[in-house]
Amino acid sequence: MPNLFANAVTQLETAASHLKLSPKVAAIFKQPQRIIEAAIPVEMDDGRQEIFSAFRVQYSSARGPCKGGIRFHPGVNLDEIKALAFWMTIKCAVADLPFGGGKSGVVVNPKKLSAGELERLSRGYIRAFADVIGPDRDVPAPDVGTNAQIMDWISDEYALMTGRAQPSVITGKSLNRGGSRGRETATGRGGYFVIEQLQVLKKWNRKNTRIIVQGFGNVGIHFARLACRIGYRLIGVADSQVSILAAPNHSLDYASVSNAKAEYGTVDPCRCTSVKGKICRCLDHRHVTPDQLITADCDVLVLAALENQVTKANAGKIKAKVIVELANGPTTPEADAILQKRKVLVLPDVLANAGGVIVSYFEWLQNKNGESWTESDVKQRLKPMMDQAFYKVWELAKKQRVPLRTAAFMLALKTLSEAIVAPNTKKE
Repeated sequence: MPNLFANAVTQLETAASHLKLSPKVAAIFKQPQRIIEAAIPVEMDDGRQEIFSAFRVQYSSARGPCKGGIRFHPGVNLDEIKALAFWMTIKCAVADLPFGGGKSGVVVNPKKLSAGELERLSRGYIRAFADVIGPDRDVPAPDVGTNAQIMDWISDEYALMTGRAQPSVITGKSLNRGGSRGRETATGRGGYFVIEQLQVLKKWNRKNTRIIVQGFGNVGIHFARLACRIGYRLIGVADSQVSILAAPNHSLDYASVSNAKAEYGTVDPCRCTSVKGKICRCLDHRHVTPDQLITADCDVLVLAALENQVTKANAGKIKAKVIVELANGPTTPEADAILQKRKVLVLPDVLANAGGVIVSYFEWLQNKNGESWTESDVKQRLKPMMDQAFYKVWELAKKQRVPLRTAAFMLALKTLSEAIVAPNTKKE
C-alpha cells in the first residue's frame, strides 16, 4: 500500500515547484511542527489493564490553532497521521480558516470495546494530550472510529481537569454539549456545493449525469441525497460490506438504498432469499467487486471511503469524467499523473471535503461567542465559503495550467508561507 506521507510530500513538492517556493520555506512544510506520542492505560471490563498507543501530530500553527480529527482504528500508524495532519493544514488554508492542521490516531478497534471501555479510553486520550490541546492552541474533532459521544466525553474530561467548561476545546460535539447544527451533513453538503459549481461551468444536464458513490457512510450518504434530490442519476454505491451497480439503463433508488443501510446495515436493498455468494438475482442491479465499481462507466465518481483507492494499478481503467474526493487521500500521486493524461478532472480532497472543517470552525466560533446558530444559518454561511474556495482554485488552475490539486496546494502554500515569513500579521 502506498505510503500516505510520501504521497503528501510528493504533492507538496509538485506545488512548490510551480509556485517557486523558497527552499527554506518548503523544507519547513516537509515535516510536522510537533509530534506527541502517548501510551493510554485503560482498565478493561474484566479487570485487565490494556495500553493503547496514540499520536497527536501538530503539523503547523502558522495561521492559528491546529485543527484536526481523532481517529480510532486498528491500522493507525504515524505516517498516516502525519499525512492527514498535513492535508488538514492545506485544507484550512484553502478554505481561508484561521487554523493550522493537526491529527490524532489511537491504535484500537473501537467496535471491540464495550461502552464503558470506550469512554475510559476517550477520557484517557485527553488526559494524555491535555498539555498540548486547548481552544486557542489545538482543537480536535471526530474522525474515523469516533463520534459526537466520544467528543462529549473528551470535552467533559477536559472541563474536569481544568476546572471550567471550555466547549471550544473540541468540535463535533452533540447539540446539547455545544455542537453545531448542520455538522453531520457538512462534508457531504460541501462536496455537493462544489459539484454544483462545476455543473455551472460545464453546463451538463443533471438528469443525464450518472454518479457512483464509493463509501455510503456519513459523508457519502448526504452527498448522494442532495445530488439525487436535484436529478443526478445514482447508478452505483458501496459500503464496507458490498458494492452494487445498477443494471444498464437503470438507476438506483436513493430511498431504497438509504433505507436498506439504516435497517440492515448494508446498501444492498435486495432481500432475495435465493442470493448465493456474490450473485444477486434482482434485475435492476448486481453485486460487483470494489474495483469494478470504481472503474465502472459513469460521469462522476465520488470517493467517500478511505485513502489509496485510485492507484497506478486501476487509474488507467477509470471511466468517470470527474472524480470528487470526499475522503482524504483517495488518489495516489502516480494515479494523478495517469488521470491527468487521460483528462479526468479531479476535485481534490483539500477542496471538495472542506465543508466538514468549515462547519467545525462555525462550532468553534459559536462556542467562543456563546451563540447557537440555526441549521439554516450554517447552510447559508457554508455555501459562499465553499464557492469562494472553488473559484479561487479553479481560476489559479486555469491561469497556471495545472491540475486543481496542484492549484489548491499552491494557493495554500502561498498563504502559509506568508504567515511563516510574517507571523505577526497572520490572519485572526
